Amino acid sequence: MKLTVLVPAVLLAALVIADPAAAQRRGRNANAPPPGPAPRDADGRAILWGATPDEKGVWTPQFGITDPINPADQTPFQPWARALYDARQIHELEPHTRCKASGTARQFQTPYGVEFVNLPEIKRIFIFDIGGPHTFRTVYMDGREHPKDLEPSYYGHSVGHWEGDTLVVDSVGFATDTFLGNAGARHSDKMRIVERMKLSAQDVLTIETTITDSEALTKPFVRTASYGRHRDWTIAEYVCQQNNRNFTTEDGKSGINLKRGEEQ
Repeated sequence: MKLTVLVPAVLLAALVIADPAAAQRRGRNANAPPPGPAPRDADGRAILWGATPDEKGVWTPQFGITDPINPADQTPFQPWARALYDARQIHELEPHTRCKASGTARQFQTPYGVEFVNLPEIKRIFIFDIGGPHTFRTVYMDGREHPKDLEPSYYGHSVGHWEGDTLVVDSVGFATDTFLGNAGARHSDKMRIVERMKLSAQDVLTIETTITDSEALTKPFVRTASYGRHRDWTIAEYVCQQNNRNFTTEDGKSGINLKRGEEQ
């Protein structure tokens, strides 16, 4: 008999915040061998998913997971977006901690990390969340353009290409019921995100993220962050969606539905 433990995502987030060590930069294992050069294929492209089975693993932030991806004093908010951000500092009901998909800018900022899976035969790269919503993004590498009639979604539509050793991912078509990061910043359905991903060392991933949103921001916002690879980590079962009763409305309000038989 298999026992599956259902742990509320809100509780896990609270535990991380309560433990300052969990929110600090993850240090390198002192017993690990010295890092080697960043792995690249025959075309000089970074191998984000590991060149060998021993080099595969999970990427986690090398900064505090409770640090905002877009600090308020550095984010060029439109007035209405700043007012909504300030209001969310009071209720702090983040969709990600309530089993909703992370959204592109938020995906890499979790304590569980992400894993890249490359399927060259179909020219697609998948980026899997671990824990929480347990969702994934699809990056199309076949040269296609964004559809003109996109249905808005949590992760939008992503197309990628290589510039030297850097994977460049362009994403549009976002639903508006996700946070831009973990601190409550709002975006519109006009948001565009461009990520430039490269290996700055064997087990260090650097991502430069440029966010453009003419309705929520007065100018593009750029942020660069680093992530470390845990080779001994793998994707594990994590049940978050089952019997989820938390909700977030389009105007940013969140709550919980306690009525019997009305699961969200």
